[in-house]
Amino acid sequence: MTADLDEKGLKGQGVTTSTDLAPHDSEANENLHYVRRGEDHVDPLASQGSINGYDPELMNGRTLLTVEEEKKLLRKIDWRLMTLCSLIFMFKNLDGNNTSNARIMNKGTDQNIMTQLGLSSNDYSLVTVVYYIPYIVLEAPSNLLLKRFSPSKWQSRIMIGWGVFLMCNAAVKNKGGFYATRFLLGAVRITTFEQFGSFLTFPQAEAGQFPGVILQMTYWYRPDELSIRLLYFYICGNFSGIFSSLLAYGFDTVSGAGGLSGWQWLFLVEGIATVIFGVVIWFLLPDFPETAKWLTDREKKELNFNFREIIDSIRDIRLWLFTAIWATFTVGTEGVKFYQATVISNLGFTTIAAAQILNIPITVAGLLLIGGTGIMADRTNIPRPLYPLTFLVGIMACYGVFVAYPSDGAIYAVTLIANAIHDSWFPIMWPWRVQTTARATGSAFSIGFVNSYGQIGGAIGPQIFRSEYAPHYTLPFSVAIGLIGLCTILTLITWWITRETESETRRLKMAKLAAAKRGETILEDVVDRDLKHARNS
Repeated sequence: MTADLDEKGLKGQGVTTSTDLAPHDSEANENLHYVRRGEDHVDPLASQGSINGYDPELMNGRTLLTVEEEKKLLRKIDWRLMTLCSLIFMFKNLDGNNTSNARIMNKGTDQNIMTQLGLSSNDYSLVTVVYYIPYIVLEAPSNLLLKRFSPSKWQSRIMIGWGVFLMCNAAVKNKGGFYATRFLLGAVRITTFEQFGSFLTFPQAEAGQFPGVILQMTYWYRPDELSIRLLYFYICGNFSGIFSSLLAYGFDTVSGAGGLSGWQWLFLVEGIATVIFGVVIWFLLPDFPETAKWLTDREKKELNFNFREIIDSIRDIRLWLFTAIWATFTVGTEGVKFYQATVISNLGFTTIAAAQILNIPITVAGLLLIGGTGIMADRTNIPRPLYPLTFLVGIMACYGVFVAYPSDGAIYAVTLIANAIHDSWFPIMWPWRVQTTARATGSAFSIGFVNSYGQIGGAIGPQIFRSEYAPHYTLPFSVAIGLIGLCTILTLITWWITRETESETRRLKMAKLAAAKRGETILEDVVDRDLKHARNS
């Protein structure tokens, strides 16, 4: 395609082609075109249709800033956006962790949640089902409404709503009330339909929070910038494992204070904190680049994006493959995650309160693995699908140890490793999901769809680990191994289907890193070759 380009005309406008570089660079960056940062780029008419993925409007914004100006801009966005988004994610994870921890707080006493609410082990596992049903159904449409109502207002409404229902958990008197609050917590969302010039609102809750954050990040960052941000995002979010264990330990020791059991204090305090932070989000969370008062006009142009139509996403086989990968992974791992605190408490070498503290090393191991693999994936040219494939093999090996059950110490060790791998899988997968969406920027629908229906494991996974299989859960772990094996096969198939776009994304990422050192950028952008081939076949 570049053979048709008038190279002489481009060079006259300050564009350098890969053939002008040193031989080593030219081999690595074949057929790429470079332009100096901070200067006017090539005339759009001279390049249109000649450079892969070239978008005149986007490229005009991308070349306006120098490399140093762009770094300053990204630091500004990171501080104002990523800090708040990461804290939102941490609050969300706190709820999931606390639901698991509450089960063993004051275990064996009349102040245990299962004793007070009349819950059996199987009854408690249904908590995840009633939570995830509305969460799965409502998440994708919630993402479609996020831009209409602005991220700050939408996320604030979600956080205040789920904070209120968290506090309601402290007031329930039986399992029916507990199920009701968990259902409303999974649904609290204001779905708005315009009809006859008026609005019908249905208070529903937490659905839409996580994919909404991911979607908002795609408004502010290019795909090659998103990977390292997701790394920070997940690291901060997973600190919730440390905080939730410390909170559970603390409230376990003061159970009965003020007439409330430890689990009631846990939900009440978390709910109050969530409501307060939801109010903060309303005023401080940035919405879109074009509405940010703290950006200059030149910086706003740098942050301009286009998104694919919903119908294109529905027709794309990759949407369904990634959804199947998410679903098989979550079904195969979420049951283990949910029962993590129970597994540790049943090992018999510690008190119940100290068992909460033993959750902390598991979280720390996850943070280290997330950080190490995230940095490696962002700075090297290793194909991204190799990382989740390696993780899947590691999880199956850990589950094999669970089936064999050699000793209590070994079970704790593989619990630590398996859950660390589980936490590291998602930040590695999301950039691959986004970069292989049409035009490599992702869309509101596809992000919400994959995350929502892929979360089916949150409802099904814990049901596999029923009380009749305690204490070793040999059959559930065997089923989990089979599901992770299926996830591995689906990952290999998806890698094959997305191979060209994935390879091109890595090539352009490395070229941009090299160009930045010279104060340049490249005019090419990722072209969705995989989708084009699928439509032409």
